Amino acid sequence: MRAFWLFPIIVLLVSGCGRKQVTATPKAVAFREDGVISLQVATFNLRYENDGDKGPRAWRERLKPVMNTLSRIGPDVFGVQEGLHGMMADLRASLPEYGFHGIGRDDGKREGEYSAIFYRNDRFEADLSDCGTFWLSDTPETPGSKTWGNDIPRVAAWIRLTDRATGRGFYVFNTHWDHQNQASREGAAKLISQRIDARRHHDEPVVLVGDFNAKETNPAVGYLRGKPAMLMGQLSKWERGLVDAYDVLHPNDHNRTTLHFWKGSRAGEVSVDHILVPPGAKILAADIVADPEPLPSDHFPVFARIEFPLVSSAAR
Repeated sequence: MRAFWLFPIIVLLVSGCGRKQVTATPKAVAFREDGVISLQVATFNLRYENDGDKGPRAWRERLKPVMNTLSRIGPDVFGVQEGLHGMMADLRASLPEYGFHGIGRDDGKREGEYSAIFYRNDRFEADLSDCGTFWLSDTPETPGSKTWGNDIPRVAAWIRLTDRATGRGFYVFNTHWDHQNQASREGAAKLISQRIDARRHHDEPVVLVGDFNAKETNPAVGYLRGKPAMLMGQLSKWERGLVDAYDVLHPNDHNRTTLHFWKGSRAGEVSVDHILVPPGAKILAADIVADPEPLPSDHFPVFARIEFPLVSSAAR
């Protein structure tokens, strides 16, 4: 049950780990006595800004549809992929109520696409000592590194957030896997699972979102879901596997396409954008947001409404 009192909080806008910006106006958050963390989570591949996208597909024309889609979802926390620095600046200016964590994948600063995380400042406090970005390679701390056959760098970002309503912490990971090289996807799956297992507060829940450029049937995604899989020539199984929020609620849906290539249809099973949560999480809703034209991206975003109960099984 919820209590009927409020307490004040002070919010800090965050541009990256350890960097603080403007102190926001004090807000108030309802305290939740049952300790349940309730989240509206989304993942959204924005389609990178490029000169080849003309007319309604140009980023300057798509910003408003993107904002309309985000407004309709109303996420508490969401991950984006393919966001170049200027696009991230546009979103941050348009979403002052959200904190931000992310860097460019090419140089670890501003160059290249971001796999960034946005989170509501009034609901969460960011742990600036427990966040970062790592490269999906044999040298994950080296900006721009790529060693598993992919031609472009791939990354994953993570951040620990504290829910102001409960005082409980949880982790959000956001990633964008390679679109061509299966070995890269398999290496990414193993590295991300290792990083999740090694998180500082290992008893706290985790949400993994992203564009995996792979369907649920791909061995790399299957591995993250706790299924035995051949990864890089070796049979592997992650004992702390997660579940796909959308697939849990819609296992027989054959119209689950998220990468629609500007067709605007979710018909078929090209589902590459996923939200993965621990088996102990309660999944209240999940859907693919197929907004009509003007299309905000060549991907449909995916959202899930989840709850983390106050039990150890939700942490994994």
